[in-house]
Amino acid sequence: MPAEWAPHRGTWLSWPHKLESWPGKFEPVPFIFAAMVRHLAPREEVHINVTDTEMEASVRSFLASERVALRGVHFHHHPTNDAWCRDHGPIFVQRRANGQTEQAIIDWGFNAWGDKYPPYDLDDVIPTLVGAAFDIPVFHPGIVMEGGSLDVNGLGSLLTTTSCLLNPNRNPQLTQTQIEEYLRDYLGVSNILWLGDGIEGDDTDGHIDDITRFVNERTIVTVVEDDPADVNHEPLKANLSRLREMRDQDGQPFHVVTIPMPRRLEHDGQRLPASYANFYIANGIVLVPTYDPERDPQALATLQHVFPDREVIGIDCTDLVWGLGAFHCVTQQWPA
Repeated sequence: MPAEWAPHRGTWLSWPHKLESWPGKFEPVPFIFAAMVRHLAPREEVHINVTDTEMEASVRSFLASERVALRGVHFHHHPTNDAWCRDHGPIFVQRRANGQTEQAIIDWGFNAWGDKYPPYDLDDVIPTLVGAAFDIPVFHPGIVMEGGSLDVNGLGSLLTTTSCLLNPNRNPQLTQTQIEEYLRDYLGVSNILWLGDGIEGDDTDGHIDDITRFVNERTIVTVVEDDPADVNHEPLKANLSRLREMRDQDGQPFHVVTIPMPRRLEHDGQRLPASYANFYIANGIVLVPTYDPERDPQALATLQHVFPDREVIGIDCTDLVWGLGAFHCVTQQWPA
């Protein structure tokens, strides 16, 4: 599995339509998706899953009204239950053979984060539909796994969390060792790095993309909470300690960079999983969710420092995260 910063052919999205995912606050969400597409389309293809011709026409009209260049936008009539393409979309893997790059898709099982939000039958088949549309071979491991639960550096190391992958609502029949075997077999990794708990408000049981990310082969960015009274303080401190002891696939220590958590963000009394770690790396840019005028500048400056060759773009996601996810959760990269 190539690292996210490797060159992209495109980005996959599933256009939002499930009002219940943003109860009472759906209206701004398509505008945030349009902002993403506006930044992505000049740099790489954008592939959007829509229900049918009627929904495609509506989205085309919406994007045009937002002055999105549609030349690089492609629509696919792949109905979905929801918009979280990171978790239900195709995971692309590559290999070199006879001087050519060959590509395949991994279609993990998807059960809506432990059967929390049925139905999810449409989402579960998206990778296979993408494979059929582009004549790409598809492999079916036969276990539950979400794209947001893992991150790779492209050289053999993979980051994940015990709180998610070992949760009995995913694959209760598998041990940690057996899960590692699947990751090695299907993603080509050799060095699996386990962190502990995720952040409060994360309904995925601790996805890695809300806490800790590779930003290059040797550098990891991880979020920290300085306030000891905040429930996120201790688990993020513990994860930081683990990271500082970890080694890469060659036995070398990582360079670990910290970024702050935004201040506590709530809606209707519910803590939201707002995190600057939920950024998306695309060709030439990094799309970063912003939430907090006090802490946004520090997070953006830190990310710009670790991505010196890309433009770091902050976009307000206080409305998007009411659906309990941000930019990384709704995107899936298609490596070139």
